[in-house]
Amino acid sequence: MTTNKFSWERYYQAPIVGIIRGLPMDTTLSVTQTYQDVGLHTLEITMNTPGAADTISLLREKFPHMNIGAGTVCTMDDLDTALNAGSQFIVTPILNEKVVKYTVAQQVPIFPGAYSPSEIYQAWSWGASAVKVFPATQLGVQFIKDVLAPLNQIKLLPTGGVSLENIRSFFSAGAVGVGMGSSLLDKQLIKEEDFEGLKRHFINIKNEIKDFIELK
Repeated sequence: MTTNKFSWERYYQAPIVGIIRGLPMDTTLSVTQTYQDVGLHTLEITMNTPGAADTISLLREKFPHMNIGAGTVCTMDDLDTALNAGSQFIVTPILNEKVVKYTVAQQVPIFPGAYSPSEIYQAWSWGASAVKVFPATQLGVQFIKDVLAPLNQIKLLPTGGVSLENIRSFFSAGAVGVGMGSSLLDKQLIKEEDFEGLKRHFINIKNEIKDFIELK
């Protein structure tokens, strides 16, 4: 197996965290191949996906040049399972101090979920690599701008509600990346096994932020 080190270089080439939740293994492999083919590099498997640990381990083996991580990590048990499976980064939907600090101590990037400015600042102060603003659907682009005005040193990763139509505006507001689930991994295209269509969809989303990638 390749090194466990998360590649920030590859992340910044396409700063989108794709979120896979509840897909069977075969489908996940096909989606991941399509994802890699278009130059997207960072995928999160949620821990409430059946067989999540096995999926993470297999993706690490088959896609050694990608960043493969675990999402929906809420407890230390989740974290242990995720790290033992080879997760290169951790994403949480909530703030768990023990989970964040332990992950930071292991020198593994973690994107903890936070909602309010106080939660965002707390997560950052514990050593988060970036803070997952969740659910961004409720907060919107203006919230990102407003938080970054006084807290401009904090890296924000809005997740939930980011789409082809608004992804550019989140980057314009100062986000260092976004998390995307169903708006990226189109359920209908996946159900129909239309991986060419999915590839075009991925390319369209990536093209929306090409100006921001070129600035890195």
